[in-house]
Amino acid sequence: MIEPTNQSLPQHDYAQRMNRVLDYVDAHLDEPLELETLAAVAHFSAFHFHRMFASWMGETLGEYVRRRRMETGAWLLWRRATEPVLNIALTVGFGSGEAFSRAFKLHFGQTPTQWRATTLARQAQQSNPDQAERKFDQVFIRCKRDDFDSIKQEQILMNVKLIDLPAARVAYLRHIGPYGASLGLFWREFHGKRVAHNLHGNMFGVGLDDPDITPPEKCRYDACVEVAANAEVKAPFSTATLPGGRYAALEYKGDSARVGEAWAALLAQWLPASGMQCDARAIFEWYRTTDGGDEATGEFSCLLCIPVAPLA
Repeated sequence: MIEPTNQSLPQHDYAQRMNRVLDYVDAHLDEPLELETLAAVAHFSAFHFHRMFASWMGETLGEYVRRRRMETGAWLLWRRATEPVLNIALTVGFGSGEAFSRAFKLHFGQTPTQWRATTLARQAQQSNPDQAERKFDQVFIRCKRDDFDSIKQEQILMNVKLIDLPAARVAYLRHIGPYGASLGLFWREFHGKRVAHNLHGNMFGVGLDDPDITPPEKCRYDACVEVAANAEVKAPFSTATLPGGRYAALEYKGDSARVGEAWAALLAQWLPASGMQCDARAIFEWYRTTDGGDEATGEFSCLLCIPVAPLA
């Protein structure tokens, strides 16, 4: 049944429905994304949905879809440095490289080829973990060059392992806004609600957007806990599936204020030398049930995971 309005809809149910639409858009960027289809995903009438979406996200549905196509294209141009622009254009829903290039230049002020070249050149010149760490400002800091040098490349190369993970069903809460200190408060809120709903299992921190590409106020971040396939998950939690497959994983144990160094070394040092590339799946931190943390010292352990595939 499709509901015409949200007048009597609880806030958390409304958020669940909108999050389903955001997730659906990201999973189907290579397809037409029509108003009627997305309204049905949210179980709202198409007549009201476009206005409700704009009120929720601060941009129209069409603007959001165009932005996600552009941002995902930019991420792929950076992380798949040898892949033809046409392939990326098709991946994000454009019928030709020319149409993608026109839309990309309108959005970013550069053609895809120019954007890729300047981004890769800036990364090479600076060796800057701010650039490499792009998706994971949830570490709450930006790394200084001196700190970055404290992690030796050979240590990273020795400790990174390729692992194959099964898909995981998760219950999650979503934060939309700048990454940074506010995510610490968000995690505390998440833990309180998780315990209240008796949700216990592996946890994941998933940064869905790149703050160097996506406006900070629109960045999405999911705090997740793994749940059984048949588990009933109630509001305010939504459910999703973290895709399985091959990941490069780095075991981290130490000060939470320095995990950014490990992310920077993993993405800026290990990945370019590995013969691998990131694919379109999300990067995440995996907090296993065996991992621990000390609130007094800020020390914790987790597995840093990036989805990888062989270079084309």
